[in-house]
Amino acid sequence: MSMKTIDAGMVQKCFLSGAKRIEANKEYINELNVFPVPDGDTGTNMTLTIMSAAKDVAALENPSMEQVCKAISGGSLRGARGNSGVILSQLFRGFTKELREQTEITVSVLASAFERAVETAYKAVMKPKEGTILTVARGGAERARQIADEGEEDVLVFAEEVVAHMKEVLDITPELLPVLKEAGVVDSGGEGLLTIMKGVLDALNGKETDFTLTVSAPSTKAATGAANDNISTADIKFGYCTEFIIMVEKHYDMDEELKFKAYLESIGDSIVVVSDEDIVKVHVHTNDPGLAIQKALTYGSLTKMKIDNMREEHNERVIQGANQAAEAKPAEEAPRKPVGFVTVSIGAGLNEIFNGIGADYIIEGGQTMNPSTEDMLTAIANVNADTIFILPNNSNIILAAEQAMNLTKDKQIVVIPSKSVPQGITALINYMPDKSVEDNTKRMTEEMQNVKTGQVTYAVRDTSMDGKEIKAGDIMGIGDKTILSVGIDISEVTFGLMEALMDEDSELVSLYYGEEVSEEDANVLADKLMEAYPDVDVEVHPGGQPIYYYVLSVE
Repeated sequence: MSMKTIDAGMVQKCFLSGAKRIEANKEYINELNVFPVPDGDTGTNMTLTIMSAAKDVAALENPSMEQVCKAISGGSLRGARGNSGVILSQLFRGFTKELREQTEITVSVLASAFERAVETAYKAVMKPKEGTILTVARGGAERARQIADEGEEDVLVFAEEVVAHMKEVLDITPELLPVLKEAGVVDSGGEGLLTIMKGVLDALNGKETDFTLTVSAPSTKAATGAANDNISTADIKFGYCTEFIIMVEKHYDMDEELKFKAYLESIGDSIVVVSDEDIVKVHVHTNDPGLAIQKALTYGSLTKMKIDNMREEHNERVIQGANQAAEAKPAEEAPRKPVGFVTVSIGAGLNEIFNGIGADYIIEGGQTMNPSTEDMLTAIANVNADTIFILPNNSNIILAAEQAMNLTKDKQIVVIPSKSVPQGITALINYMPDKSVEDNTKRMTEEMQNVKTGQVTYAVRDTSMDGKEIKAGDIMGIGDKTILSVGIDISEVTFGLMEALMDEDSELVSLYYGEEVSEEDANVLADKLMEAYPDVDVEVHPGGQPIYYYVLSVE
């Protein structure tokens, strides 16, 4: 029996089935990471991104097409983590834009949706690279259009052929990206997308799936704000943590949003208002949740309502896993200033360094847990400044920061594309208060390019890369683009990495030792380097970062 159309209920089932399939296979996808490092996280990032939307999608009862599409698009945009997660959210965004005004979906509509998804995702990436998730998505879209033009009307046949072609495209990604071929893997993001599509096929074929959602995001957290374990209930000024989503049905533009925020400020603090098309996510601490709810109802209907008595919770236990906005110092407590700084950091010692050089808000996450777009939006909401510079300090976080920038309407956001913590430190140090935003953007970006970064960690699997045979458990010294030293001794590998980064113009080496390295060992290593390079200054700092024994920079 042919399936010529699918309705909103089937779209809901297909999405949730895809989410469950990647959830079950995320570790396999993580293992496809080209570098055999312990934080290969493509599968985790894509899973957390889709699960952010799946929570909203699963909560819908007898949904319309528009409701399903809004939940998919809005949830994945806010929850997007890492480059793969951001690209996935953009694919969903484009796909659902094509579907949301339809009541029933045909093959022709699906083909157009695939094309729009790919167009949206490619636009979101400044320099698209072939051999990645984008290539696999584009291959699926091209095959979808071909099948539709040939007159196929059966949705199941259509989907099976599209998925089969995407698998063929995935299999040739090593030919498009030499680094994949050398590592002996296909692209992990492409594998993640194919895994989701296989879940979609499961739903179309009538396979029963348990849609119970079990994934929760390991928390990235703010390193600023009051610690919860040292406060009494008397210190909690506003007792109710109130959250809800407004399904906008009446006039709501930037002016209305500013008025709404002003009202929330009059009745509470720790305010976060995030708008995405016709959905507004609200978080506020207040002593009268009813006032916030009544005001919100003037804009539309409410969903996802949640009110927690923080004083009661505090008496039972230290508040854990709270929204970052609840942990961070509300922006309203500080006077408005021209410029503020948000930075991503990876350890207690590095947090102190960033605080000392002017960071207003620190998101802990970095390599081991990429912050989401919503984490970025929360940080932006908690810095009371006209212009906010964001330092992602990781190439896999830049897209999430840019997505947050595009979703922010009431502040000027500037993303400095720092790819490492040392680059972020250099960029922030080079900010000049008497210069314009444009001049500082140029200066900070240029100065951080003079920093060469190295990281030392261990291999999680056997591989051959950059002409080096690497065994699981080996220590690796990784430069900005490649593995520069390999061995079994942390100090020897780190010294070899530093030597590889040095040149005749090198003047300063900064060595940030991790939580598993002693200060004594770091100083011995520094002394050895100064002996070998007497004209170079060497600074040693406690970084406190996990997984990476050392993070270092050469300038």
